[in-house]
Amino acid sequence: MDDDVIRLTVESAAESITQRLNSGGGRVFIPGGSSEPVVLLDLYRRRPDLAAGLTFVGAHVPGINRNDWAGLHETARAEGTFVSGDWRASFEAGRFVHRPLTWFQTYGWLGTTPLDAAVFQVSPPDADGRCSLGVASDLAPAVLARSVFKVALVNPFMPRVQGASFPLSDFDLVVEAEHPLLTYDAGALDPAFDIIKGRLQGLIPTGASVQFGIGKAGIAALAALEGMKGLRIHSGMVTDPLLPVLDSGALSEVVTGMAAGSAALYARCGADSRIRFEPASVTHDIRVLAAIPRLVAVNSAIEIDLFGQANAEFQTGRQISGVGGLTDFLRGARLSEGGLPILALPASARRGEISRIVPRLPPVAVSVPRADVGLVITEHGVADLRGLTLDGRAEALIGIAEPAHRDGLANAWTEIRRGL
Repeated sequence: MDDDVIRLTVESAAESITQRLNSGGGRVFIPGGSSEPVVLLDLYRRRPDLAAGLTFVGAHVPGINRNDWAGLHETARAEGTFVSGDWRASFEAGRFVHRPLTWFQTYGWLGTTPLDAAVFQVSPPDADGRCSLGVASDLAPAVLARSVFKVALVNPFMPRVQGASFPLSDFDLVVEAEHPLLTYDAGALDPAFDIIKGRLQGLIPTGASVQFGIGKAGIAALAALEGMKGLRIHSGMVTDPLLPVLDSGALSEVVTGMAAGSAALYARCGADSRIRFEPASVTHDIRVLAAIPRLVAVNSAIEIDLFGQANAEFQTGRQISGVGGLTDFLRGARLSEGGLPILALPASARRGEISRIVPRLPPVAVSVPRADVGLVITEHGVADLRGLTLDGRAEALIGIAEPAHRDGLANAWTEIRRGL
């Protein structure tokens, strides 16, 4: 290890960041996902004065990252590409700035947005003094390549994974910070997605590369792979349901940017040579995705309208999430030879009271334009919208809606059609 690398406590490192930024504020990159540095967060909670005036920049993911960094001090701020109920108060107060970017665009933004300092969680160095970004290698490389003040939190819980490694001497400060990684429970399949899983099994071709998003659609996509052979995964994130699929022998390779799950998943990511971590510039680049044959992208949405437009970010007019890698993968799968761009969602919510196939989305709620939506799957069937007319799309979507809502949707489409 380079003699110039200084090892500090977490508190000393936080003090050094504040002093370096002249105690008057500055922009600090904070990784999200499973690499969120909760040990640093806990320190800021004990010493909120160290967070005064800082703007915390990153891409924290709803459901995985639950902390409001802008709430650490009344003068602290944050910027990111998702909105969540966990930092809703800061968003409404104007202290959290939302940037509506795809995951690939987020990588580019982090490579160029003004930054004064950056924090990274890394694995312990190997015999050559090189460390890994471990199970959160997706966005941090964009910042690591920049000339900013870099702090490494060396965490023995962070596995060294297949993928890029970096000299510990690349960092300006090194902190020994042993702390369990953030975990995430992907949950279990509900009855609707258990049926959807079966429909996916009938669509995934031999030799496919499969992508899946966070949530129940991702669990269904992974569960659908068990018992199959000769498959690859090329996805922005993997979760615990990956483990039985690996054990089933279905997979020859897994390319991902982040793992979010249990300690068992993280250990497997460091031990299984089939799993390789790449930055979002690889996992989400539409040019890379288009070149992958038979790319099956399985994602979800909150609702979809009869034009085929999908909403993945808004609920009753309020921003509750972000677009993430949704359009990156749908567009990549559409360009892939033999690829399938899929949106999977239950047909209804609140025990059938609310249809998730709706007549028309308000303009602000369109996360995915209709031209990017290919196949839509509910527990009631598969609607392949590719190449269909306006009326054909509406008819196909009504056909996979909750039966109790189909007449209302048909009547609504008749009225909409008259006004077009």
